[in-house]
Amino acid sequence: MRVRRLLFQVLTEREEKASVANASNESFGGWTKTFTDPRLCAAIVDRLTFGGTILETGTDSYRLAQATKQRTT
Repeated sequence: MRVRRLLFQVLTEREEKASVANASNESFGGWTKTFTDPRLCAAIVDRLTFGGTILETGTDSYRLAQATKQRTT
C-alpha cells in the first residue's frame, strides 16, 4: 500500500507543474485491481486525467501475445 500512496503523492506534486505520461493495458475501470482502495484509485485517475489527453490505441498488447504464445508452445 505504501507504493500506491507514494505514486499518489508524486502525481499530486507534479500536477500542473510538469507532464506525466502513463501507459497501461488496463482500462481505468480495471485499475481497482491494482489500487484496491476505491478512493485512492479515483484520486489517482483524477490526477492523471484532469486536463490531460487520453489516447486509446485499441490494439492488443504485443508483449502479452508473445508471452501467451510462449506458454502454449
